[in-house]
Amino acid sequence: MTNPGSSKNVLSSDVEIKGNLKFSGELTFEGKLDGEIQTEGTLNLGDTAAINGNISAQSVIVRGKVNGNIHAKDKVEIKSKAELFGDIRASKLVIEEGVTYVGKTEVNPNKVNPTPSPRPAEPPKAPAPDLAGKPAR
Repeated sequence: MTNPGSSKNVLSSDVEIKGNLKFSGELTFEGKLDGEIQTEGTLNLGDTAAINGNISAQSVIVRGKVNGNIHAKDKVEIKSKAELFGDIRASKLVIEEGVTYVGKTEVNPNKVNPTPSPRPAEPPKAPAPDLAGKPAR
């Protein structure tokens, strides 16, 4: 008996989508998408996948090309030869050797709030000299 929340879906390399994609469970995507992807499940982007848009998921595995930001509640894995141009926010991050990645990363497994670091006390500044009344040089 299969659990409907854990279904595996496949969209092959001949699929092209312009618009947003929303699903539950697990999806292996090999095609082209121009739009957003949203899921509470796992997105597995194959070697031929080309995504132009942001991704929000539980977990993301990238083998293809992504031009957009990835936000994963759990883990992002970027496999060798993948290309990612965008920012990553995740609890866990795995980047294999050979990846092209341009962007910022925020990996925060313990959901720690950033606290401003204490600044060292600055030495007192000398008062500015009074330039009024002094002849110009």
